[in-house]
Amino acid sequence: MTRVIHTGDTHVGYRQYHSPERRQDFLDAFEAVIDDAVSGPDGPTVDAVVHAGDLFHDRRPDLPDLLGVLSALRRLDAAGVPFLAIVGNHEATRGRQWLDLFENLGLATRLDGDPMLVGDAAFYGLDHVPRSRRDDLDYEFTPPPADAEATALVAHGLFTPFPHADWDTEALLDAATVDFDAALLGDNHVADTAQVDDTWVTYCGSTERASADERDARGYNLVEFGADAGGDAAVDIRRRSLDTRPFAFVDVELRDGEGVERVRERVRAYDLDDAVAVVSITGDGDPVTPAAVEDAALEEGALLARVTDHRAVGGDAAEATPDVDFADPDAAVRERVRGMDLSDLGRRLDETIRDDAVPDSNVRDRVASAVGDAVTAGALDGPSPTDDGAAESDAAADEADGTDGERDQVSMEDFL
Repeated sequence: MTRVIHTGDTHVGYRQYHSPERRQDFLDAFEAVIDDAVSGPDGPTVDAVVHAGDLFHDRRPDLPDLLGVLSALRRLDAAGVPFLAIVGNHEATRGRQWLDLFENLGLATRLDGDPMLVGDAAFYGLDHVPRSRRDDLDYEFTPPPADAEATALVAHGLFTPFPHADWDTEALLDAATVDFDAALLGDNHVADTAQVDDTWVTYCGSTERASADERDARGYNLVEFGADAGGDAAVDIRRRSLDTRPFAFVDVELRDGEGVERVRERVRAYDLDDAVAVVSITGDGDPVTPAAVEDAALEEGALLARVTDHRAVGGDAAEATPDVDFADPDAAVRERVRGMDLSDLGRRLDETIRDDAVPDSNVRDRVASAVGDAVTAGALDGPSPTDDGAAESDAAADEADGTDGERDQVSMEDFL
């Protein structure tokens, strides 16, 4: 029996709402996962921690975030628990990865096409690959050792049969040269599990709320690999919650004649002590001043408050106050793109234009080809649904730089 923690999308370093406390929350959540792995009454509780990508929020993490992760990995290493991981879209660079540095320090193993045997289970890795480069994948994996009772692929992307998918899981499994018993996934922040043919496919979800849409409790998966009575591989997936900073979701529908006092009244009805208050306003009532609502939340002890009024012209949700960090323009671009109602074609074009691996001379041909394919397929004949559930998974984040010259950031070149 092999027992592992399946986690991912920890996004260490994310200054959500430009709050230093929220940035620390993301590191604290990652450290809580490590605590759960090593702090059993008789020693470690698992045989490995498997991370499915997006360990960091940016490819150039701040020094405190980097040192925090190193400290956590050292605790894991001291307990004899291996850290197996892949690279997600947020942390990906065109060359060496931070995960490679951790591996050189003996603190991590970067999973790839060769099996990593932990107990009786063999683990493989597939880093995030932009859609524009997936046609070149051959899904060739080295056969597992003869004594492996189960095999698992760790991958980062939006896979079927889950919402907002753009990667065909069934096609991947059919093309793979190894029969996988499980696929441990990252990128979609919503925890979910399904079965594709004979393979269990599961998302662990994010360890902290990276957007106001993520209302469910945060956590990770506890996965056990073994064999059933007939000797076939058996996979057991269970959900574990993390104690993260509370979010209070205050939904207010205003009737005619109701306004800011009604919203303030609803805010005061919640326990907001040290919480993030997310206030959503709908209905036909009077205009609301966001500052008055935020003041009411802070008076109740909230760490911070975000007010969204969905009564803008056309029914589009609009933040009451601009949320732009001019010290981090790439992060601002990512947030704006995520909030746009882009079609699949729009996201593909955005990915192509922002993909540093595509030479400038090839961008026009790539764009023309994508539009031509869409016209042929009739994809321009109707609207596409909003991709509002794939938190932090948009194409802009695939290759966004995340550089901030005014912060204490470290590049791989600087560190090495």
